[in-house]
Amino acid sequence: MSELRVLIEQYGLLVVFAAAFLSRMGLPVPAFPVLLTAAAMTAGSARAVGGLALAGVAGGLIADIGWFAASRRYGRSLLRFLCKISVSPDSCVRQTESVYARLGGLSLVVGKIMPGIGLISTALAGIADMSIVRFVALNCIGESLFIGLTVLLGVLFNSAILTFIETLAHLGAMGIALILGALAIYVVGRWWKRRLFIRELRMARITATELAEMIDRGETPVIIDVRPVDLRREDGVIPGAVFAHPADGTTSLAGFSGDLEVIVYCDCPKEASAVAAVRHLRQAGFHRIRPLLGGMDAWIAAGRAIARPEILPKSAGEAVLRERRAS
Repeated sequence: MSELRVLIEQYGLLVVFAAAFLSRMGLPVPAFPVLLTAAAMTAGSARAVGGLALAGVAGGLIADIGWFAASRRYGRSLLRFLCKISVSPDSCVRQTESVYARLGGLSLVVGKIMPGIGLISTALAGIADMSIVRFVALNCIGESLFIGLTVLLGVLFNSAILTFIETLAHLGAMGIALILGALAIYVVGRWWKRRLFIRELRMARITATELAEMIDRGETPVIIDVRPVDLRREDGVIPGAVFAHPADGTTSLAGFSGDLEVIVYCDCPKEASAVAAVRHLRQAGFHRIRPLLGGMDAWIAAGRAIARPEILPKSAGEAVLRERRAS
């Protein structure tokens, strides 16, 4: 215990800075418990506590600025890379397509507190070409809230935290084993969740050429676009597509037979959002559902026609659904 206290006193600022920096860089570094412990062990000195808070904010902000600059340069290719390496790619993609659209710049603030949102929100802010001044200001607010609340908890509950650390120290090897066991359970749980989702990504898909041939033959599958609004405006949509969030496709298809032919497409690694939508539709009783291989990029590469949402009714695709219901 005394050795840990000496370590915090001598290297606490560096440890907190490194933990905050590496955590914001996307590495699985437990910044919260590190900062909580450091704050608890320096609770008697307001100067020391303030220094820890500043070190944490600085570490997180530097990492955020780095990702912001990278996303401005590499755009959505960086975003796809971040989702591809995410421990929970399905969650990452859904957040990518909805959080920033709903919260805008405020996602940079709440993203510091809500796990899994901060890094993606930072990348989206760069892609949206947010001004560096606004970005830094919002990130400072978010980092200050997260670091400040963590430090406050460490100071308020310093006795309980120190007692817990002392108990682990007395347990010796047993205490270390308990910590490593809890960490292992967490990591294995996240890995297993990722493995299950990757297995689900292997479901049968339809190519852009096959979909185009179906349409040319006069077949009328229901096509669901689960991309965010900004991508529909930027890249266009497949004509007649119905717009829906990955979890809301069943609402658009309420009242239809489970044998309805449905094609779902998105713009994300391995069609992850489309696969998430297929999962919800299957649970609702639909059986003939396939993601579009390559998503909207594949449709454009195939040279097929696209429609622009600006010149389409807000409920583009609803006419198709009405006709299908009437028949």
